[in-house]
Amino acid sequence: MSIIGIQGQILEVTVVGCNKLKDTEWFSKQDPYVYLEYSSAKYRTKTCTDGGKNPTFNHKFKLELIEGYVEIKIMVWNENRVSSDTFIGSGRVLLQKVLSQGFDDDAWPLETTSGRDAGEVKLVLHYSKALKPATITCFSPSASPCVTPSIPQVPSFPIPPPPPAATYADHYSSSCPYSSYPNSSACFPQSPFSAPPPTSYPPQPYPPTSIYPPQASLSYPPPPYPPTYANPRPPPQDSAYYPPGKFVFR
Repeated sequence: MSIIGIQGQILEVTVVGCNKLKDTEWFSKQDPYVYLEYSSAKYRTKTCTDGGKNPTFNHKFKLELIEGYVEIKIMVWNENRVSSDTFIGSGRVLLQKVLSQGFDDDAWPLETTSGRDAGEVKLVLHYSKALKPATITCFSPSASPCVTPSIPQVPSFPIPPPPPAATYADHYSSSCPYSSYPNSSACFPQSPFSAPPPTSYPPQPYPPTSIYPPQASLSYPPPPYPPTYANPRPPPQDSAYYPPGKFVFR
């Protein structure tokens, strides 16, 4: 992982203490201290007198970061007043997590020169200018960072159960006059695609047709006969009716 833009920035390193250190003393408790090396810079904690296997330091350092250096070499020594100091173990502290997240409080393992376990050292790392994740912006240059709107929950309503399927007995009703005849379809519901219902019986009589030729209407008294060859003059209006062919002259 490549970390850029850290040149000259400050990294705070606090050496909290050590756990289960390898014991290099035979008769008394050892006096350990921690030695840090970052590039060409070297840092040393105070000596924890009679710290033994679990010394406590709580010593804080401020390291000036260098571009390209993303680990710290750490060593633990036992201080001797008569002879030279005794090496206990060493390890490496990786800085990718603290440089990307701004904080790291892990315990780092230590090994002897032969690769055996020599305990662990607890560090607290803090970087105030950690790399922030990129903010997703809208397409408009002047728009504020996009915020995913929350989708409202649609209330669920209970779905009514479907109506029960019609049975053979449902087609007949107690009010149906043909319910006693199962083969009768008089009381069955009509389908929208069925034939139209039959006409009532007996059928309605057709309207009377006209009679040709039309019948002459009879009226009384009858109209006077028109003048003929034998009788050029019609009878007077007050004369009585006589059969055809018989005329009375006055």
